[in-house]
Order: sequence, then structure tokens, then C-alpha cells
Amino acid sequence: MIQGIYRLMIELTNGRVTSGILRRFARSRVSRFIVPSFAKVYHLNQEEMEKGLSDYPTLHDLFVRTLKKEARIIDQGHDAVVSPVDAVIEDVGSIKESSEIIVKEKPYSIEEMLGDRGLLPKYLNGTYMILYLSPSHYHRIHSPVDGVVTKQWTLGSKSYPVNKWGLKYGVRTLAKNYRVMTEVKTDYGYVAVVKVGAMFVNSIETTHKGSELKKGGEMAYFSFGSTVVLLFEKDIFQIESGLHTPKEIKVGEKIGVLRK
Repeated sequence: MIQGIYRLMIELTNGRVTSGILRRFARSRVSRFIVPSFAKVYHLNQEEMEKGLSDYPTLHDLFVRTLKKEARIIDQGHDAVVSPVDAVIEDVGSIKESSEIIVKEKPYSIEEMLGDRGLLPKYLNGTYMILYLSPSHYHRIHSPVDGVVTKQWTLGSKSYPVNKWGLKYGVRTLAKNYRVMTEVKTDYGYVAVVKVGAMFVNSIETTHKGSELKKGGEMAYFSFGSTVVLLFEKDIFQIESGLHTPKEIKVGEKIGVLRK
């Protein structure tokens, strides 16, 4: 019963009015009363949290929680690409010459997702990876690589569900949802980190300062569960041997290597 209510509240609602009401509730002091039950329902790992449950004054504060420094180990291999989030890797594949990717048997347009025809050519025939964050996951986003931010931009207005059902039955959710995109230039080529909102308009907050990104350094956070899409320029990324989908992964774990 409680879990069903939470799922309705977090994963299925996307209207502007209802989203606004839920956003205000999640940020209100009243929401602190459901923090313990939420942590229990979604089996949050309290041992790795920087604070105890009683120290989170609102449900929103619990969602954007930080972790103890030793809770995540970042692979420091020079060419290693690491997971930017705690998530489930839902899909990995090639970006077609037509700019399409196929996710859950549905086509999505990278051109529509990026909204910038000038950036598109470098990613054609490259690689994409989709990482889905559920309400139970840690919601801060970290850089998967060392590099320099060349562009950061925002598109979209509404945010529809991006869980496996939303991807399968939704209408171009990855390409139409509210999203914040960061393009990073590495020593090997370009990587785009596309942060896709799942609920609540403008639910993605950028936290990094300046243009330099360090692998494992924090970039942003989601207010609620969502998805990160990684796009790699053609011929620069090789997926980690043995990686399969779906696969649970944590921030800092190796997902592949960059190559020249």
C-alpha cells in the first residue's frame, strides 16, 4: 500500500499542477514524517549516508543526500570511464548514421535529444549508454571522465516517467523530457552527459563550478529518480568486458575505457 503510493507519487505523475503540489510537499517540513517509512520501503543503505535519518528535515533532503567519502571508490585508471551514478544500466548500443538509437524496441533520435544539429556528426556511429535511477538510488551525478566542459544547455519542459515502462510505452521520453546536457572534451574525444528529468519540471540541479571536470567529481543532482544517457564520440569508447544489461552499478565503477 505505502509502496504503491510512493510509486504513484514519484514515478507516474508528470502534470504541471500535481508535480508542483508534490514538489512543495517534498520540500515541506511535514514530509519529514514519511522519511523513515520511505527509507524502509526503498531499502536505503543508511550505513553509507553522511547523516542519520533524523537529520533530514524533508523528503527532498533525503533524496539529494550525500554519502560518506569512503562510500564510493573511483577507478583511477587514466583511460577508465566510470559510472556517473548509482543506477541500473538499462541499455548500451551503437548510434546509427540516421542518429537513431533503439531502446526497449523503440527508436529515439539523438538529434532531437541534443537539439543541436552542429554537435550531432561527432556522435553518429558512436556509442550510447542508458543508466536508470530508481527512487532507491543515491541521486547525485558525478563526472564519468576527466575533461573540460565545452557546452552545457537545457531543453524540454515536461518530464514523463523514464523507468523501463516509460521507455517502452512513453512518447520519445529520452528525447523530449526536460534535460540538462553537458558536453565534455577529453584527451580522447567528446563525451556528452545527458541528464534526463523523470518528474517535476526543472528537477535537475547543477553543482559543479567552472569548466574543469575531474572523474568522480560531483556534477549535479536529481531531485527524484531519473536517467542519465552517456554519448561517446565515434571510435573512442570500448565497453567493459563482460558488462551486460540490465546491470546494477555504483558511482566510480568502471564501465569501459577511452581509446585513441
